[in-house]
Amino acid sequence: MKIVAPAGNMERFYSAVNAGADEIYMGLKGFGARRNAENFTLEEFKQALDYAHERGTRIFLTLNTLMKNVEIEFLYQNFKALYEHGLDAVIVQDLGYFRFLKENFPDIDYHGSTQMTAANHVEANYLKSIGFKRVVLPREMSFEEIKKIRENTDIELEIFVSGALCICYSGNCYMSSFIGGRSGNRGMCAQPCRKFYTSSEGEKGYLLSPKDQLMSFDEIQELKEIGINSIKIEGRMKEKTYVHEAVTYFKNLMDGVNVKERVSSIFNRGYSKGYFYENRENVMNKNYPANMGKPIGIISGKELLLEEDVMLSDGIIYLSKDYETLGGDYINRIEKKNKKEKFKTAQKGEKIILINAPKGAKYVFKNYDKNVNDDIESKLKNSGKKKEISLEFIGKEGECPILKACAVNNRGEKISAEIKGENLIEKAAKRGAEKENIIEKLSETGETVFKVKDCNVYIDNNIFLPLSVLKQMRRDVLEDLRKKLVESHRRILGEREIYRIPVEKDKPKNCEISVMVTNEIQEKTVRELGIKKIYRRGFDVARENNLDRIDLNEKLATNLYQVLENKNNDVTVGWNLNVGNIYSLNEYGKIPNVETVIITPELNFEQIENIGKVPVRKALLGYSKLKGMYVELPIFKDGEVITNEQGDNFVVRKNELGNDEIYFEKPLNVLSQVKRLGKIGIDEVVIELLDETPEEIKFILENIDKKENSYSPYNYERGVF
Repeated sequence: MKIVAPAGNMERFYSAVNAGADEIYMGLKGFGARRNAENFTLEEFKQALDYAHERGTRIFLTLNTLMKNVEIEFLYQNFKALYEHGLDAVIVQDLGYFRFLKENFPDIDYHGSTQMTAANHVEANYLKSIGFKRVVLPREMSFEEIKKIRENTDIELEIFVSGALCICYSGNCYMSSFIGGRSGNRGMCAQPCRKFYTSSEGEKGYLLSPKDQLMSFDEIQELKEIGINSIKIEGRMKEKTYVHEAVTYFKNLMDGVNVKERVSSIFNRGYSKGYFYENRENVMNKNYPANMGKPIGIISGKELLLEEDVMLSDGIIYLSKDYETLGGDYINRIEKKNKKEKFKTAQKGEKIILINAPKGAKYVFKNYDKNVNDDIESKLKNSGKKKEISLEFIGKEGECPILKACAVNNRGEKISAEIKGENLIEKAAKRGAEKENIIEKLSETGETVFKVKDCNVYIDNNIFLPLSVLKQMRRDVLEDLRKKLVESHRRILGEREIYRIPVEKDKPKNCEISVMVTNEIQEKTVRELGIKKIYRRGFDVARENNLDRIDLNEKLATNLYQVLENKNNDVTVGWNLNVGNIYSLNEYGKIPNVETVIITPELNFEQIENIGKVPVRKALLGYSKLKGMYVELPIFKDGEVITNEQGDNFVVRKNELGNDEIYFEKPLNVLSQVKRLGKIGIDEVVIELLDETPEEIKFILENIDKKENSYSPYNYERGVF
């Protein structure tokens, strides 16, 4: 089982490699699901590839977002450069972009991002069948579901074991996008889940903010036992100390050493096991959404009874009774109650005086642990990952000495280097060279990137071998091997025609009107109003344990499982499958039973028009109380309304599985623009109903293409960043 670590810049990259990460995922500037991270220039990425390949670490490029038409071919040259430089794998979300890359760069590993929400073995097997080597399962999966998927697929499986949890299924969150155009599916999430909300039930706080995830010894052993291929640490925005400590922690657990975690001393907004167990009551932290550190006590006046040890230069923050941040400080003096002298440390159970405590402070948290951070910084300076090699030395009297070095590169290929000495070996005048001494000297690899796993020496008796000759041969062969290792990962693409789908402007269409209903009353109403094409609301995610609840007779498919297993030959792909470019439309169009695809409402009209002509019908939402989140946890009551600090209201609806679905109260409505949609090549306009009454439905349908229908375009005007 491999450890997959994050790197948001070069400093964190070095930290991950030298802590012992097997694989590292990184992004290019401007692309990937963490576009707000510092990320890497093309030259930095190449430098990182060489550094990693010398040490046996694999590097993955994150292109795990949705692509616009214009971006797909724009990325071609950058990707080609990294492909030829030896990139080990690429993580993708967009099926269309995957196809573009796979056709142009066939011999590289492709990993399906957790943003794909592949939550069952059918979807996993489909991804393997079209060319994926690995899939990252959603964080919402329980251990039992992971085990079932493992038993029913042989694609590589990767599981998140540490880091921030999104409250919504990754790839199915549209809150940030529809609020302000910053799409989580484009790596630009503004994190509305970490904001303050009030509820119609009287609750206040960070109502959508979960704790971070942190697996421990038992969970790691269980994942190893069932054959999971890799465990993943979230955190491209985290500091180098966090990355180093997280990798070190999980390396120990995988080696069977049950160590105490220290990552909570570096970043901590509370930790849970996430969704690993069916008991999920401990997932949320509604009090505080950021790094608050470890609680060290409740303050009374200026006195604090310690729940944790402290020392000078520890960082602390003060929170009110409502968990409002009142300020922070570094401890620069420690006074203990009833003692005059000053102290450098204080232990759990002692009372200390906090002379700078602000008025109204109640809770004190330690969010910087000097002792832990100093220890990690020391390890960062003194650690370095080395690659194991084999050496062979041959020394025969009257011949030049030969030193061979061998290593295995990231592709499993044996790479060798050989150096021949310049001078013939002579007989020793006195005591001859000994095997043990030769092995010892050749194994002194010093500050090189290598460590000797085994060294075989074949020499004649009583020969003379100067120490300087051995050292020089060792230096030369190791440098030659290092260069050959790096070069062995390079590829040459050669001259070839680029696979691309030409974009042709689509012809104007007469838009068909269809309606998606939530209940029987709505269905009866729309039938009476003459609507012939009616969809029924389904589930956005087909989890392994819920496959029997998915309606495979429903023509509207809102998850990939429903597309693949559908009993109809005229399936409509739902908008939450995030289709937004010509390549994605074309890819879904290849699936035999797909007739229509609803284009993502994250794009604007111009971007939708620029998708072009494809061999599949294009549909678009015309009216909808847009779904912002699909949440696995039951957080709210059905019908509860939550309001953000800007006054936007969101309505919570429970689905039949008990999941919370969070909808925008103000509907998207562009039904007055139906003729315009036809002109840009849209075949079908979909009206999504949620809780609308028969009277409201009648008004909506009788005013299609009229000004009476309010124009609320959301992203159709602004698009996404």
